[in-house]
Amino acid sequence: MSTKTIVITRPSGQARQQVELLRKAIDQSSVGSTVNIISLPLLTIVPKDNEQLADHIASALKDSDLAIFVSPNAIESVMRLLERNWQDFSKNVIPVGVMGGSSRLALSNHGIGLEDTPTPVLMPQESGQWDSEGLWQELQKLGWDWTAKKIVIFKGDGGREWLADTLKKAGAIVEAISTYSRIPLDLDNPAWQSIREVDFSTSLWILTSSEAVRYLGSVAKDQFSQSLNLAVAICPHYNITDAAEAIGFGEVFTTEPGDEAMIKTTLAWLSI
Repeated sequence: MSTKTIVITRPSGQARQQVELLRKAIDQSSVGSTVNIISLPLLTIVPKDNEQLADHIASALKDSDLAIFVSPNAIESVMRLLERNWQDFSKNVIPVGVMGGSSRLALSNHGIGLEDTPTPVLMPQESGQWDSEGLWQELQKLGWDWTAKKIVIFKGDGGREWLADTLKKAGAIVEAISTYSRIPLDLDNPAWQSIREVDFSTSLWILTSSEAVRYLGSVAKDQFSQSLNLAVAICPHYNITDAAEAIGFGEVFTTEPGDEAMIKTTLAWLSI
């Protein structure tokens, strides 16, 4: 029986959930391989934690017409900083925009959208459009005069500026507030040694962040004696696919966003 390796590159907390879901799916399948799952948390999410930032966020929300969270990490970091109910920040209920199902779930976990008078939550309807472009299409359905709107975008350090730039071009006042940092995996971390022992030709890498992929590419030559060209990757967005191809992965599959789609593709690879 062959042995195959799956490399999970999400931050540790998110990776644990994905490993559990993947293990359950494998156990319930008829995969004819022994499967080794390794966590390589290429980036660690570090929420910013200072009173000055919390005060700034609360002030920015008072007269905002829309708040956009670019990820579940943005939601968690903001709610941790503020420690208040969402509808307490303004006399008017501030609609929330998110890009995908994981963020929608994170909002629900904080009661956002479940209030007596529910906070409007705007999100692309089709999972294949769970990204900045998809959210912009959804926002355009509002028919707003953007020149009269103030938008707050909660994000991490760095990342894409496409949505903020698009809103500004439409005339909106946009403030982007960074609420967390991404720290690259230290090169002395023992997780790297686990990867060095893997046969890349029988490995599948689950890649969920373009920034993490670029970091992997910057250190791969120093960390690995094998070429990434031997390995297969799956990515939930074409931007991540482009990054994976750029650093040399031999074969890259683009799935729809979400764990379900990635697990389905993983099981298909395991069955080959």
